[in-house]
Amino acid sequence: MASLATNFTAFLFLFPVGLRRLLFSSSLYLKNPSLYRSKPWFFSDQRFKNLDLYFLIISLPIASFSEFFFFLTFSGHPTYKYSFFSQSFSLFIFWALILVIIFRECYDTFLVSESFVYVLAGFSFLIEYTVIGKGVVGLGGVVYDLLCDLTLVCAFACLVLAIRPTAFFAEFFLSCGLIFKGSWLLQAGFSLYTDAFAFKGCHKISLSVAKGNVDVKCDLQEDGFRGISLINLLFVVHAMGVLFGSFVLFAFLSRNRNSRYSEASGPLLAQLESDSTLTRPVPEFELE
Repeated sequence: MASLATNFTAFLFLFPVGLRRLLFSSSLYLKNPSLYRSKPWFFSDQRFKNLDLYFLIISLPIASFSEFFFFLTFSGHPTYKYSFFSQSFSLFIFWALILVIIFRECYDTFLVSESFVYVLAGFSFLIEYTVIGKGVVGLGGVVYDLLCDLTLVCAFACLVLAIRPTAFFAEFFLSCGLIFKGSWLLQAGFSLYTDAFAFKGCHKISLSVAKGNVDVKCDLQEDGFRGISLINLLFVVHAMGVLFGSFVLFAFLSRNRNSRYSEASGPLLAQLESDSTLTRPVPEFELE
C-alpha cells in the first residue's frame, strides 16, 4: 500500500532513470540511426556519471527490506499486508535486474544476453502490474488503473527490445514510460495521500481506519465524479508534458549535434578550398 513517502521515493527512482535513458539513447541514435542498438544500461566511461546506478544498487534493497518489514509488523487488513510483501518482492526483482546488468557489463557479455535482460525487465514490470493499487477502489482505483496502463507499456517495450534491440521507438516508449510513471506516482501521492492537494470535497486515503477495500472519501457523489474527471484531465496533461519534453530534448540534441558537425567541418572545408586555390594548373606539353 502506497503513501506520499513511497510514491515520492518511486518518483526519485523512475524519473531520473527514464530521463537518463532518453538522453543517452537519443544521442546514440542521432550518431548513426542505421547502426543504433539499444542497451540494457547506458554506461559512461566517467564513473561519476554512473552515480544513479550506484544509488539504485544501494537504495533498492533498502526499500525492499522496508516493505518486507511493514509486511511483518502490519496488523491491518490482510489485503494491505499482502501488498507490502508483493511490493517488496517487486523491488527485489528490479534490484536483481540491476545486478545482472552490472555482471554482464563487467564480467561476461556472452554469458548473459541482452534479450534475457529485457525479458527479465518485462517480467519485473508484469509482476509490478499485478500488485499496483491492490485494495484501492473508486477514485483511487482510477489513479492506479492508469498507472497499470503505463506499467504495461514499459513491459511491452521491454519485450519488443528483447526481440528487436534496434527498434528505437520501443526504447523511446520505455524511456517516456518510466518518466511518465515517475511523474504520475508523484501526482498520485499528492492527490490521494494529502489533504492540501486532495480534490475538492474529497479527503485523503487513511489506512488506519480501513477495514476492507479503501477509497477516497468524498462528501457528495458529484465530488467523486468531478474527481474522476480531474484525474483523467491530469493524466492527459502529464502525457502531453512528457511527450512535449521528450520531443524538445530530441530536437535539442539533434540541433546540438548538427552545430558541432558544422563547426568541425567548416574550418576543414575552408582549408581544403584554400589549398585548392594555391594549386596552380600544370602546363600541358605536346610531344612532337
